[in-house]
Amino acid sequence: MPRVAVEDYDVPLLSLEGLVSQDNEEDVVVNSSALSRGDRRRNSRLSRLRELVPVGNAVLGIDLADTKQVVVLTDLDSQVVARKRVKAKAWELGLVLDWAQRTATAKGFAGVTVGCEPTGHRWRVVEQLAVQRDVPFVCVNPMLVGKARETEDYTRDKSDDKDAVVIARLVAQLHCYVPERADETWARLRQLGARRERLLVEATACVHQLRDLLECAWPGVLDAAAYPFGSSNWCAALSVVLKRCDGHPERLSRWTLARFESVVVKELPRWGGLRRRRAIIEAVFTALVDPNGVWAQRRGALERAGWVLQDWQATTQRVAQVEARMVEVLDELELTDLVTSIPGLSAVGAAAILAETGDPTRFDSPRALVKHAGLCPRENTSGNFCGRPQISRRGRPRLRLAAWRAAWGALHHNPVMSARYRYLTTRDDNPLTDGQARAAIAAALLRWLHVVTTRRIAWDPRVAGAEVMPLAA
Repeated sequence: MPRVAVEDYDVPLLSLEGLVSQDNEEDVVVNSSALSRGDRRRNSRLSRLRELVPVGNAVLGIDLADTKQVVVLTDLDSQVVARKRVKAKAWELGLVLDWAQRTATAKGFAGVTVGCEPTGHRWRVVEQLAVQRDVPFVCVNPMLVGKARETEDYTRDKSDDKDAVVIARLVAQLHCYVPERADETWARLRQLGARRERLLVEATACVHQLRDLLECAWPGVLDAAAYPFGSSNWCAALSVVLKRCDGHPERLSRWTLARFESVVVKELPRWGGLRRRRAIIEAVFTALVDPNGVWAQRRGALERAGWVLQDWQATTQRVAQVEARMVEVLDELELTDLVTSIPGLSAVGAAAILAETGDPTRFDSPRALVKHAGLCPRENTSGNFCGRPQISRRGRPRLRLAAWRAAWGALHHNPVMSARYRYLTTRDDNPLTDGQARAAIAAALLRWLHVVTTRRIAWDPRVAGAEVMPLAA
């Protein structure tokens, strides 16, 4: 495997080489340098954090809640200088920040750095109050707070006062991060993405519920189409039956097939259908007299199924509305043409990913974005022991899910992805399983999106195709 020059480590397409941890590459000294690539990145991150938590500053740790806020002011050794309990909403914490600045100045500190957990929406309120006062603001991962409680006094006690001290200590030790400060457009995309994800969950729940009801009360109708819930003709026919049968589908069997078909055709546009499928409509008509099912449950189950079907239709329409607005935001950001230059990736799929990442320019490298999604390989070695590597699963799970969905749909339409998938699953040395290969493809998609959006260049299949060969690093 050829070495990559130090200055070229952020080339558009990085290695998709199996589930092999990339950390060992970062920790190897490159070109006889005194520091490895991982050392330099870590030092750069710590330098940025030290600018926000300078040596002369005090640290204000805040344990946020609804109406009771616990704040503690410490030095960089986490020695408590002052503490306070406040009964106030997050919007009323401006007075607390002013108190912290006055107290820190009186104690000889140059300023104050505010730190808290990203609790709900409240941390954004505190961030805005800090920005208005030109006070540095950082966040602490709640997972680190939970693990650090025991190191504070060797107990697992949890209290607001203890958490505030732990938060301040982690900030002083630079175990914190700079939260995303999105502008209005990126913030809108984030909110639309969250709304779309919630609607998709509701729509999926409706499908499962509808399938369960039909399997119990009227299983024959599920066999009328190979993929019933993906067929607009089947959905339109089912809607016609559930609206008119009053829990007894056999009543509509008195109609002629021609009459039933004409009513279904009128219903078809409401389900997005353009062409009638007589075979499906006829199969639903034949299933009207199907004797299978629990007859005692049929009337109530089909009545409920009618409501669930309406909920599913309404939810699907709302999903389409939200997705249209997400594409509008991409157009506003002038990213639509760039992200759709990747074959197989739709504007909606790219918008779903970018809604979770935020502005990709905040990540210093494509690899950092992959780590943010939890798709980077996790190393498990010690001495001569070499365990089975897996993806880290840290970071944003919804970003990982969005990348997985997009890669799943694009795999069969993108020749570079298809070739890479075949190589990863059929190579002689360490062939990957189907899921592992798809995870590697999803990570590659995130790297491509980072380069395309940050450098404002279209996807180049020639550069991407170079990654197919086993030589690629």
